[in-house]
Amino acid sequence: MGRFLPRLLVLPTPDNAVHELRRIGVDSYGIVEMAPKMRTISILLSSLECRQANILKQEMLSLGGDAAVARGTVACSIDRTDCVLIGTVKQVTRLSRKLKAQPFGLSELTGELDSLLVHVASSPSTWQTSRRSLSLQRPLIMGILNITPDSFSDNGLCLDPGLALEKAIQMEAEGADIIDVGGESTRPGAAPVSPDEEMNRVIPVIERLAGTLKCAISVDTWKSSVADRALLAGAEIINDISGFNFDPQMAGLAASSGAGVVLMHTRGRPETMQLNTGYDDLMAEIAAGLRTSLAKAREAGVLDSCIAVDPGIGFGKNTAGNLELIRRLAELTSLGLPILTGPSRKSFIGEVLGRTQTEDRIFGTAAAVALSVSHGVSILRVHDVRAMRDVADMAHAVMQS
Repeated sequence: MGRFLPRLLVLPTPDNAVHELRRIGVDSYGIVEMAPKMRTISILLSSLECRQANILKQEMLSLGGDAAVARGTVACSIDRTDCVLIGTVKQVTRLSRKLKAQPFGLSELTGELDSLLVHVASSPSTWQTSRRSLSLQRPLIMGILNITPDSFSDNGLCLDPGLALEKAIQMEAEGADIIDVGGESTRPGAAPVSPDEEMNRVIPVIERLAGTLKCAISVDTWKSSVADRALLAGAEIINDISGFNFDPQMAGLAASSGAGVVLMHTRGRPETMQLNTGYDDLMAEIAAGLRTSLAKAREAGVLDSCIAVDPGIGFGKNTAGNLELIRRLAELTSLGLPILTGPSRKSFIGEVLGRTQTEDRIFGTAAAVALSVSHGVSILRVHDVRAMRDVADMAHAVMQS
């Protein structure tokens, strides 16, 4: 047996680092100085000029960190390069200060780096809707209520408003914080329905739910006319799979109503989205798509406090893409907004586990939910509320311990 018994420390949050330093008796000044040095971070900057990248590499090396750039960057024999800053939080913070005096537009990077570091260090604590402020101190469970004849998971069982109400009451009793009501299937290959038909399905249900439930009600739609009627009927969240890209009126409606919004990334509409699932850089495209949606929301006047983002598991992604997305979810915390995921019973779980029946995918869903929570997700859209309430709470307890 070795004499020193070295042991790896896993310190994913600032509090974890502080706790370990306090445990061994480090003084308060030392904790302030050393805790940021115990957390490393890698930050991607895209398409820099070589002169910009060279300055960043030199500065990071001088601080004891590093920066990865493409071959040919130092000699400026290429036009542009991506750059990965590699170092501790402390080193990146010091880099940000030094960039204020740098040329070639690098001074503008100071604010962006500072913002990213703040977002990574602390998660949003609330999500504002038109009717309340939802606490994010523990994960929120959004129960799925499909009012469609062609839902992939429940075969139209809730088309009757009375049965839909019973299902919603059950989900609330099982721990749902939000009931998400949808009148148009968004499964791959699903055909669109008219706004009138969608309203005929969801409005009577939302009216009944609003008069009975204490939890929040969300409407799953990309159509502003449907969302408008749903908000009047008692909904307070708009869950838009298009991220404000399908209906140009949706952003304005969200802003004027003060509704909470979920902006999702997808590639194409449900009827065609699975025809093109190849990506050169999956996370880069998801992040860029979400930033485009955020820009539309902010330009219309939607407050950041009302916005959550959804990377769109199963929407325009194949099984490999969905697995990569779940593994890399923490990268999206740099947006500084609540993250929602909806892996529940989806086909990639069936493909990985060999489960053709959707009701047999509960354990695969549980794994995806637990990993989502561990990577910073605060809202889970699920079918099996009772089970996933326990899964999310247990994962959260582990991460906060």
